[in-house]
Amino acid sequence: MLKFAESIGMKGLGYIKVTEDGQYQGPINKYLPDDKRNELTRRADLKPGTVVFFIADDADLVAGLAGQIRTELGKRLGLIDESRFDLCFIVDFPMFEPDPETGKIGFTHNPFSMPQGGMEALLTKKPENVLAYQYDIVCNGVELSSGAVRNHRIDIMKKAFEIAGYTEEDLKTKFTSLYHAFQYGAPPHAGMAPGIDRILMLLTEEDNIREVIAFPMNSNAQDMMMGSPSEVTEQQLREVHIRLRKPAERKV
Repeated sequence: MLKFAESIGMKGLGYIKVTEDGQYQGPINKYLPDDKRNELTRRADLKPGTVVFFIADDADLVAGLAGQIRTELGKRLGLIDESRFDLCFIVDFPMFEPDPETGKIGFTHNPFSMPQGGMEALLTKKPENVLAYQYDIVCNGVELSSGAVRNHRIDIMKKAFEIAGYTEEDLKTKFTSLYHAFQYGAPPHAGMAPGIDRILMLLTEEDNIREVIAFPMNSNAQDMMMGSPSEVTEQQLREVHIRLRKPAERKV
């Protein structure tokens, strides 16, 4: 498991192993006083023949790394039933989160989602406590689709972006089409788009989505069948109103 941990970019993998005679082994064991070891035994229900792993890293990385360790253990110990497809909805995504470096509030995912509770939630709740109408469908640990109930009200849009540090002028210049469309009213709407290629990956028991894509791009992001990307002519640039300029030379 240590080799696997290093292969996914981890710096190491701490553990405590309980031997058959009830002794504790591992690099972390010597740092644990008896009371902490007893508490760990109680919480993790440690018994002879069991191992508990410890993962330490940045908060935004550790959950993903722990998930990979857990999945790999499930495969090696034969705990995963390969004969079935289990689906679930992931819901109640937070609308906002503080930036870990600046502490400023920003959007966690889709800023155009409808907040749960609408305007009242934006006015009365702390930003980090506001949930969004966003959802994922996951099958056997693979995300098949993401979706959301979209915001369709200009007043809610203004307030949500205000919380994230945007002015109304920012909305006018950066999100012009939505800002103007919402002035005339928009119907409530929601949706999602399941990925057929991901579904095929599960059905064919492939681990890599590239195996079920007819013409996948290579490691350099090139489509070899289409010959893309490729050079364009001056006439093609004019048709889409693009002008290329040479960068100004820097004076030393």
